[in-house]
Amino acid sequence: MTLDLLPIGASARVTTVGGEGAVRFRLLDMGITPGVTVMVRKTAPMGDPIELHLRGYELSIRLEDAKNILVDML
Repeated sequence: MTLDLLPIGASARVTTVGGEGAVRFRLLDMGITPGVTVMVRKTAPMGDPIELHLRGYELSIRLEDAKNILVDML
């Protein structure tokens, strides 16, 4: 399952961070690394971006970037 399909309030563990080049490195630098637990806090009114809670802070990412992150639901 990809992160963009995770419902609001659900938690999951990141298994793979996909993407190419700078996009992938930006996601890794923001703390989205394999093994980390993320929870979808909320979405914007039009659905993009989504707000995640991970490593003790909130992070907003675009749905296009969330499609490159594979997760396993907890």
